[in-house]
Amino acid sequence: MGVALVTGAGRGIGLEVTRQLATAGHTVYLAARHLPSGAAAAQSMLDAGLDVRPIELDVTREEHRRAVAATIRHDHGLLDMLVNNAAIHYDTGNRATAPDWRTVTEALDTNPFGAWQVTLALLGLLRRSGRGRIVNVSSGAGSLVDMDAGRPAYRLSKVGLNALTRMWAAELRGDAILVNSVCPGWVETDMGGPGGRPVVEGAAGIVWAATLPDHGPTGGFFRDGQPVPW
Repeated sequence: MGVALVTGAGRGIGLEVTRQLATAGHTVYLAARHLPSGAAAAQSMLDAGLDVRPIELDVTREEHRRAVAATIRHDHGLLDMLVNNAAIHYDTGNRATAPDWRTVTEALDTNPFGAWQVTLALLGLLRRSGRGRIVNVSSGAGSLVDMDAGRPAYRLSKVGLNALTRMWAAELRGDAILVNSVCPGWVETDMGGPGGRPVVEGAAGIVWAATLPDHGPTGGFFRDGQPVPW
């Protein structure tokens, strides 16, 4: 069994990804911006005997990233799976021709840049795994093929995250690290709102990418284990 870190795991998709990985027998660090809320979210899994470890991580804060890396290094010496799930600002109603610059800046700082910085902080541990997996939780809203008006902060942030997937996959191929983007689809969460698919279904595709076999794909964009256009 492996060691995983899931960012933005205090609720929604990240919490369900944590649950599914832990149920499969993995040790999972449940990363949340506020440790008390992360601990509360983990309690039912801990009560069930799952190896879930709440940890504080605001992906935009360097001291948090360093502390998380130090904890995992101390406890395990390696990391097998990193799920970059933390994201903010599904900015429905905004337009690229009249942007809210604060929202755009915050979305970029968290969604692609936060994932970038967390990944770099943990890259040495992923390399030590010998079979590391990086999953960037993306969205069809970041697909250029389906690009449309609206949600500029969110869309641009996911385009950037997809670009990082392609670059990391190429650069880390020699380290046996598989890197993929996954769109969970429209999921009924606090961010996605009502009417979407069950969170269990959306999380399953992320877990699939986090647990790919050694011959699995890298540098791809998937939904439910099937390729989707960039």
